[in-house]
Amino acid sequence: MATLVLLRHGRTTANAEGGLAGRQPVELDETGQAQARAVGARLAGVPWAQVVSSPLVRCRQTLELAVPGATPAIDDRLVECGYGEWEGQSLRSLVKQPLWRVVQEHPSAAVFPGGEALAAVAARAVAAVRHWNGVVDTERGPDALWLACTHGDVIKAIVADALGLHLDLFQRIVADPASLTVIRYTTTRPFLVRLNDTGGDLAGLVPAKRRRPRRRGGSADSDAAVGGGAGAGGRDRQ
Repeated sequence: MATLVLLRHGRTTANAEGGLAGRQPVELDETGQAQARAVGARLAGVPWAQVVSSPLVRCRQTLELAVPGATPAIDDRLVECGYGEWEGQSLRSLVKQPLWRVVQEHPSAAVFPGGEALAAVAARAVAAVRHWNGVVDTERGPDALWLACTHGDVIKAIVADALGLHLDLFQRIVADPASLTVIRYTTTRPFLVRLNDTGGDLAGLVPAKRRRPRRRGGSADSDAAVGGGAGAGGRDRQ
């Protein structure tokens, strides 16, 4: 099926100040804008079948700078976690809350006061990418690539699902601002191609033009049908 490239938004004013932005309309700071432009150079030339964004302004700003010619589809399921009463507070103060330890050690049980459960975030985010994968695969074919700009915890939850990890392990995953994470979905299982990638081009992700197999002298190479094909060691090895 199609290949998903997850882009975390660039650094925001809240990131720089050590605050928990949540769903507040915080914008990219100068560093975040530079990060978005830099990742844009890496994304240039990739034939995107679809671009999707969280509705929050920091994601839309990131895409405006990174993929200026795109018209993203907005998907509310990719929005940041609803942190409720934690929103806008400093991380330094939140560390002292009893819930902080639950979030770090048993996130599947974490429900933010006046906000959302992390398990609910994971469920809606995975549903979103599975939906768009199906759309892109149907409309553009299994070699298509699509881009989704979203948030750190959302990306970590999607990666945990792709790896078959329990949500309680998702804090072991890192998604830095303006990083890229690549997942190739197949009919049997996903393949994590890149994680928290902040350097290098994406040329290796663009599929080569297909050539018709030769009829003379035997059948076409069938190795790709065993062990996951390209996702298990073909063009995915960068």
